[in-house]
Amino acid sequence: MKKNAIVTGGSSGIGLGVVKMLLSKGYKVYITYNKTIPDIKSENLIAIQTNQTNRKDVYRFVSTIKNENIKIDCIVCNAGVTIRKSFVDMTDSDWDTMMDVALTSHVIILRELFNIINPNSRIIFTGSQMGINPHATVLGYGVSKSAVHALVKNLVKEFDETGTTVNAIVPGFVDTEWQKEKPKEIRDNICKKTALHRFASVDEIVDAYRFCIDNPYVNGSLIEVNGGYSYK
Repeated sequence: MKKNAIVTGGSSGIGLGVVKMLLSKGYKVYITYNKTIPDIKSENLIAIQTNQTNRKDVYRFVSTIKNENIKIDCIVCNAGVTIRKSFVDMTDSDWDTMMDVALTSHVIILRELFNIINPNSRIIFTGSQMGINPHATVLGYGVSKSAVHALVKNLVKEFDETGTTVNAIVPGFVDTEWQKEKPKEIRDNICKKTALHRFASVDEIVDAYRFCIDNPYVNGSLIEVNGGYSYK
């Protein structure tokens, strides 16, 4: 029987890499996307436009999944938003947006779909090195990811005795399109703080998600994949 997976923010970057990996494993994958639908031709990919800052949209996504009359075997809570502003310039709306996408929308999805998550499933969050090492211009993003890390630890208790594991991948800086748009000076400074002196490829990060899916004993872990960030 085909397994079913959900990937939020599955249209680009790490999320898209995870989607491709899950499709290669034979999963049927349901994704949320906000603006751009991924250019993947597969009958096993169902893309559902969802604004995860809008709770009505999030509940509509949940209803769509329930109406499929399926069981879920893997949920990758990947969606997140970075709003690069100083602390004093950050608005209430900026704060709410970062928390809603990274944290609240995923709590809603997991809570509302709890009863259709199969035993021995995999739940994986995308954390961030910024949730461990503070960053000057993305306080809200760092705090949202710190909260994600804490949520992972607490959800382990909620899935006790089900065989379902809950983990977070904690990437450093990854060579996604968003990172490639940064000025060379900023990219060079990041590389100087990283022991391997480069950004990660998406595939290198996706391997960590694959590890969590394949290994049933990894549970409640924050798996850092950062190339030795901030090593000096």
